[in-house]
Amino acid sequence: MADRVTVIGWDGSPLTAAARSALGAATLVAGAAHHLALPEVPPAAERIRLGSVSLAARRIAGHRGTAVVLADGDPGFFGVVRTLRAPEFGLEVEVVPAVSSVATAFARAGMPWDDAEVVVAHRRTLRRAVNVCRAHPKVAVLTSPGAGPAELGLLLEGVHRTFVVCEELGTDRERVSVLTSDKAVDHTWRDPNVVIVIGGPVTVGDGGGWLAGRDPAAGPRGWALPAEAYGGDLGEGESDLLRVAQLARLGPRVGDLVWDIGCGSGAFATEAARAGAAVLAVDHDLHACARTDAAARRHGVQLQIVRGTAPHVLENLPEPDVVRVGGGGAAVVSAVADRRPQRIVTHAATRDTAERVGRDLTEHGYLVECALVQSVQLDTRRWTETERSVAFLLSGVLPDRRT
Repeated sequence: MADRVTVIGWDGSPLTAAARSALGAATLVAGAAHHLALPEVPPAAERIRLGSVSLAARRIAGHRGTAVVLADGDPGFFGVVRTLRAPEFGLEVEVVPAVSSVATAFARAGMPWDDAEVVVAHRRTLRRAVNVCRAHPKVAVLTSPGAGPAELGLLLEGVHRTFVVCEELGTDRERVSVLTSDKAVDHTWRDPNVVIVIGGPVTVGDGGGWLAGRDPAAGPRGWALPAEAYGGDLGEGESDLLRVAQLARLGPRVGDLVWDIGCGSGAFATEAARAGAAVLAVDHDLHACARTDAAARRHGVQLQIVRGTAPHVLENLPEPDVVRVGGGGAAVVSAVADRRPQRIVTHAATRDTAERVGRDLTEHGYLVECALVQSVQLDTRRWTETERSVAFLLSGVLPDRRT
């Protein structure tokens, strides 16, 4: 095992005395090509071009001597420190930090970033990173080869965003470009890069915020706001308690893409967006689309509205994680199940319809639950009934995709 492992963050600034001292004593140095070209790297030291951090960690663990790992930005922020400290390698590391590439990118843009979401885009996480960019007004994306600005722009088709692309920060080849997301697809970008994605109003309360990223306490309390919050008269299938049950079954969260088919007043779509998810709200009715847009604006959330008739309009939509079917019946539920989202929730007015939908979900491989949900609203001044709603709540979960 290496006698000593030091991880040095590099942001283009001159190395500190501690970093120079560690490098001077190193018998093995791992880093990217521009790190290994630094004049402070000892000529006699073994050099490892850093690609897979896990492979490099195995080499370091088997090395007898003093090892140094050079990494861009702050190596403890979505960086190599986590991998090097993994139990299977048994490495104890010392860290010499630097300014993170995210902080540098926002500095180049002249913007604060305590209210920004920060995500990492690899090939396996690219879709979830894009969903965060759909849902939030300010996002920093740490990219990787194959999951860079062009891929982000391609998957954001139909959603207008501004990109601030910061390439090779801290080097002589540093470049900062500002362009719209659709234009990013037409460029070839140099690695490494950070993309700041801006869309919609970015607002922080007087005196700034108190929590980095999205404030989950923003807006009124409650999982499902009363009908008055959405202009009243929500119609069949949009009662507060049914909406609470639907949200509980689906559990929309940051990184998810939610389809709300038959969005009606926009109440469910807005609630899902308040939970941090990206939302596609679908309805054939122009008035419903307008109400949904107004509800989203009123509650300060971002969602994409698609006007069209399901199931045909669903064919070209990006893959969902969870889906609420608020309208369209069994045919729409079946078309949604063909797309294999993790969870589906819908409601039916009669038991026969509920059985038909439940059987279809079962045939698609979903585990199905059904409950009769009845809510009665009372006027508490006289304790008299003012409104009653009854619905069969159906939910389907793919057994191999429960999380």
